[in-house]
Amino acid sequence: MTKAILIASAAAAALVAAAPALAQTEEPASLAELVVTAQKREERLQDVPVAVSVVSGDVIEQSGATNLEGAQYLVPTLNFRKSGTTINQSLFLRGVGTSTFSIAGEPSISTVVDGVVYSRAGEAFSDLIDIDRLEVLRGPQGTLFGKNTSAGVINIVTKRPGDDFGGYVEAGYFSNGDEYRLRAAVDVPFSDAVKGRFTAFWGEYDGNIKNVFYGTRVNGYEHWGVRGIVVADLTPDLSLTVIADYRKSDDDCCAELIGTMPTNLAAGALPTPRGDKTREVNQNLITATTEKSGGISLQADWDVADHVLTYIGSYREYDNTEVRDGDWLPRPYVGLTQLHDVGPQTSYTMTHEVRITSPGDQTLDYVVGAFYSRADTDRTFTRSDIVCSLTPAPTTLTLCTAPGVVVTQPTGTAKFGSVFENFAVFGQGTFDLSERLRLIAGLRYTMDELRVYHQRTTPLAGPGISGSFGPFVASTDNDNISGRLGVQFDIVPESTAYATYSRGYKGPAFNVFYNLSATGTNVIEAETADSYEVGLKNTLLDGTLLLNLAAYYAKYDNFQANNPDLVNGQVVTRFTNAGEISTRGVEMDVLFRPTNQLSITGGVAYTDAQIEQFKVPTNGVVTGVVPSGTPLPYAPKWKASLGGEYRIETGRGIDVLLGAQASYQTKQISQLDANAAVRAATTIDGYSIVDLSVAVVDQDDRFRVAFQVKNLFDESFAAAITSGGPGGSYRYIIPREADRYYGVTARLNF
Repeated sequence: MTKAILIASAAAAALVAAAPALAQTEEPASLAELVVTAQKREERLQDVPVAVSVVSGDVIEQSGATNLEGAQYLVPTLNFRKSGTTINQSLFLRGVGTSTFSIAGEPSISTVVDGVVYSRAGEAFSDLIDIDRLEVLRGPQGTLFGKNTSAGVINIVTKRPGDDFGGYVEAGYFSNGDEYRLRAAVDVPFSDAVKGRFTAFWGEYDGNIKNVFYGTRVNGYEHWGVRGIVVADLTPDLSLTVIADYRKSDDDCCAELIGTMPTNLAAGALPTPRGDKTREVNQNLITATTEKSGGISLQADWDVADHVLTYIGSYREYDNTEVRDGDWLPRPYVGLTQLHDVGPQTSYTMTHEVRITSPGDQTLDYVVGAFYSRADTDRTFTRSDIVCSLTPAPTTLTLCTAPGVVVTQPTGTAKFGSVFENFAVFGQGTFDLSERLRLIAGLRYTMDELRVYHQRTTPLAGPGISGSFGPFVASTDNDNISGRLGVQFDIVPESTAYATYSRGYKGPAFNVFYNLSATGTNVIEAETADSYEVGLKNTLLDGTLLLNLAAYYAKYDNFQANNPDLVNGQVVTRFTNAGEISTRGVEMDVLFRPTNQLSITGGVAYTDAQIEQFKVPTNGVVTGVVPSGTPLPYAPKWKASLGGEYRIETGRGIDVLLGAQASYQTKQISQLDANAAVRAATTIDGYSIVDLSVAVVDQDDRFRVAFQVKNLFDESFAAAITSGGPGGSYRYIIPREADRYYGVTARLNF
């Protein structure tokens, strides 16, 4: 690990060392005017009193990241929980996030794409294609972005249409599973007033894990999608933007490997466990997820009396079918039940937002608006068992076809759904007390309503089937006032300090999933957060260096979290109000462009996120209570990233690009559990990844051919470790980044 960090540091130092010769002859581009929309208006990053990490689309492309899972290696405060199927994956910021199988629970981190909120967590993990920038807003953002932003916001801005006809075509190949990628975009100026940009992508990957049952690879995918953006300036004062997209995904992700030895007969049916170095499964059902999603949005911006009146309306559909092998074995055996799940889900979301934004650089700058959303989700989930028994019980692994074996096939089907409705009014203003001192105040009033239903039918009960239940119908509503207070002071023109208090909010929930029982029908109360943050934003070296610092403390009440539980012999996770948690830490972001040929990005974060007081269940049973002081999952104490790119101008028509990217993090808990031994067994060891690249580029950027080495030192690690495998074993999910692989990408611009 230390070697990897030293190599990455040396690579970045070499890039810096190469810069001065060019810096003497060419003025570097200034970073001081870098623009973000973190406060629902275009502002310079250095003027925003919020801790924001900004990753450009070019950096995302050059890193090889295709989604937010890959972006976690570029943003130190961002972590990603990989799950058995993509619908159950989740994000964490500053150690806070929500992991749940319930369709009546929502994430703590909201994903916003071109001003549209993606209400379902799974949809947020779609492909990052043709991205202008990724803004990661840390800490509660309830004032301007509403509920379910108690830990932060991922704000994604895609590329806008250009003024001239043009575009690009890109093709790539990557090893360790034979991945192929195709991407293309074209700008079409229909007229001086109407411009469009149209994007398409396709990708196919065999996967990084071998399923010995079929002799094929798994953890792969096939994705394709299209997106179109049309911007029409109808008058000098009125602009309309229409965005439509559609994508289809077919993933055989993510196989859960048995990484430790079972204590029962299952050991004889499994590949040899090797912890996070395990790369084989033996399963007769391929865990998979198929998805279709798409939608359309309309944004209208109207200049009225020096103000901008904005409307954003959207409609989105998201369909997901989950297929899961829940026994992790190649076939049923006597005493080892086969458990297979299939769960199709459909959902749609409708949102409306209207806001008015004052002119900038006034004594009082403000944004005032209203927001409405409705999200409907319905799911049918079927669990099928094959149970084999023999008397007396065999002492060796015995097939169900052996003489005398009694075979039953219990099944259960549950139909359940949820409807979220949310209405809010909000406003935030900045008042200039002087040229250097400003006050910030914001307020949001939110009304939530949640309705759920559930019914499970079981002709024959068996392990994990849970028996019949329902019909269950329930609803809850809640209102909340969240807000922000702060002060901002220009120490000198190049350095701005700020201090803020923010109140975050996440709406109520129900634990609606297949295994719902009468003891789990209670309302999960709304989660709230009180966050205090101080920061310093520095613009140095004539605008070539941005150095931003932040320190924070936040306390969460009624924290919504998953807690492992055993239901009818099957390990499930209960979605509950876990109690009080806190997170505190310091962060640094760096953007450095000493010349137009050299750019360096990086950051480091120290996070201390822990349980303050876990709630004792209403039944008084304390065996599931997590001790105070226990670290939260997916909250490494230290995490850092460092990347750089240097362009060697040869003067002969072809330039050379050298790139390096490193990510490092210390150990982190994967499963929040009351048992210290389970927490230790599900702890992911610290690791570091170093990527290198070299590219040849036309001096006018008409084409580029790049070669990449990912995970140069071939450092193996797990993305998730959970209990509940056969015979007390532990299940591992291994990401592709845990192995060294290579790639080549060719791009033609026209």
